[in-house]
Amino acid sequence: MAKTPKPQDPSLKDGDEIVSRKGSRAGTSILAFVMLGMIVIGLGGYGVTNFGHTIDSVATVGQAEISTNDYARALKNQINAVSKQFGTQLTLQQAQMFGVDAQVLSGLVSNAALDNEAMRLGLSAGNLQVAQKIAANKAFFDVTGKFDRAQYAQLLEQNGMTVKDFESGMRKDLARQVLQAAIVGGVLTPQPLTDTVYAYQGEARGFTLLQLTEASLPQKLPAPTDDELKAFYQAHIADFTRAEAKRVSYALLQPADIAKDQTVAEADIKAAYNAAADTYNVPEKRLVERLVFPSDDEAKAAKAKFDAGTPFEDLVKARGLALADIDMGDVTVAQLGAAGKDVFALTAPGVVGPLPSDLGPALFRMNAILPAQVTTLDQAHDKLKSDLQLKAAALAIAAKNETINDLLAGGSTIAEVAKDQKMTEGTTDYAKGADDNDPITQDPAFDKAIAALQPGDFAQAIGLSDGGLMVAQVTETVPPTPVPFDKAKDKVAAAFHADALAKALTALADADLAAVKGGAKLETLGITDHISSATRAAKLDGIPADAVTTAFTLKVGDVVKIDAKGVVAVLRLDSVTPADMKGDAAKTALDSLSTQAGQSIAQDAYDLFSTAMTTQGGLKIDQAAINAVQARMN
Repeated sequence: MAKTPKPQDPSLKDGDEIVSRKGSRAGTSILAFVMLGMIVIGLGGYGVTNFGHTIDSVATVGQAEISTNDYARALKNQINAVSKQFGTQLTLQQAQMFGVDAQVLSGLVSNAALDNEAMRLGLSAGNLQVAQKIAANKAFFDVTGKFDRAQYAQLLEQNGMTVKDFESGMRKDLARQVLQAAIVGGVLTPQPLTDTVYAYQGEARGFTLLQLTEASLPQKLPAPTDDELKAFYQAHIADFTRAEAKRVSYALLQPADIAKDQTVAEADIKAAYNAAADTYNVPEKRLVERLVFPSDDEAKAAKAKFDAGTPFEDLVKARGLALADIDMGDVTVAQLGAAGKDVFALTAPGVVGPLPSDLGPALFRMNAILPAQVTTLDQAHDKLKSDLQLKAAALAIAAKNETINDLLAGGSTIAEVAKDQKMTEGTTDYAKGADDNDPITQDPAFDKAIAALQPGDFAQAIGLSDGGLMVAQVTETVPPTPVPFDKAKDKVAAAFHADALAKALTALADADLAAVKGGAKLETLGITDHISSATRAAKLDGIPADAVTTAFTLKVGDVVKIDAKGVVAVLRLDSVTPADMKGDAAKTALDSLSTQAGQSIAQDAYDLFSTAMTTQGGLKIDQAAINAVQARMN
């Protein structure tokens, strides 16, 4: 019988743990001690200190504890993982909005429930198993690919863990794996389940669909009279009522208001022109494709084929490439290097070569000539001056911010600030999300500031995204108010038309449905779409999803009206095709479905067992300890 191989590092005797040897140099020991001390202080001595005593756990399930360290480490790791998905580091508060803290605690409780059950059953991993598992972890290997005790201890220390804690956790993981295997190892997917699901998913339907639009109507809808619009307006007054708004008094100064008064030196205009020289002086370019060959002989042979009539695309395919692979885009003569002169000598699209390139001899196909675009300083002068004046105006406005805040702090009203600083005074009723708000309210800074203000609050200075400055104050709340008919007339007319059209299309669909049931062919009533085969999950261009869903509720020959979600149509079911249960593709799909179902059943079994073990063991959560750990992470 073969012996169980030992890990590269000597294994432990029963009752021992894997430990790192002490270094021979005192400096190393001192550094390690200092780092360990910092970790201990940071985590409250591997616990959370609270009113003079140490809390070591955030929860228990029976005899199994979830330590404050384990909770803090798991929460931090999960926040980092979620942060990578968002591409930015999330704070604890942001992570809590996504329920990350609850997910972490739930996972730890599930593990603790299994740990408690393992202890009850007497399941435990031996030292040899633990040692082998650790010695096989590549994170602890040195440059020679062997287990390194020093690196092992150092990595644990860097992650705030002791050797004892890590190996205890490893022992629990191994025992937990035994339980997990026992729970899910015997799970089999019932064949009738996979057959039924596959048959449901694979069944296909063929149908004919007559979609009705305004163009389908036998005659154009009549234009409404003003009296009809007013009656519709009154009957649907809620649709033309403005939401509750905040009345905002403001004083406004924008860069455009004072830009013309800003002095700009000619030297600055010239400097701005030179800084954007690439924009104002675009050299002549060519749209070019480059087909590279291993040798000059092969490139010459390809050129001969092209000259004899072989399409350039065929030469590309013969090299195992696609046109996208050889496309250089628009290039200058300098970017083409040694081939530039010959390529630019072409006065019309064509192929030249072989010519040298960085990748070897190549044929170059020139597809278009892009003339140089030159804008002189005189041509760009007025635009450059205007841009510089706007920038100068924004700086001048920014310089007023402190003065305006001082005026507000001194008790000046918006009217007084507007007069003193030559700002435009105004009033607007702002309803968040309304489509008739004043343009000035579209600035994100305005929305954010006004959302925080209530009637009676002091006026605030708001810096706008265009460099402007606004002083704003909410003076009162305006209750929901009907928009006057004259202002809402266009919207009323659009809504009236939509309502009339919907009623007309419904009536037409009813008439068409009656005609079909009376013996008429659906195809004779208008332009129809014929779908020969579609599964339940099919997404068909130009075909409403409701049509596919409806088709799977019918029997062959049934004709029904669809009138929902803005779609009006008449549908006839033409065929039902059962799923193919015997082909090779079906066998592959059934195997995949069986695997997925088995994994789902196993996960459900595991979740149920974990929940039962949590209930049986008794869950106790120390919310104060959780709060203390989270407070240290802020």
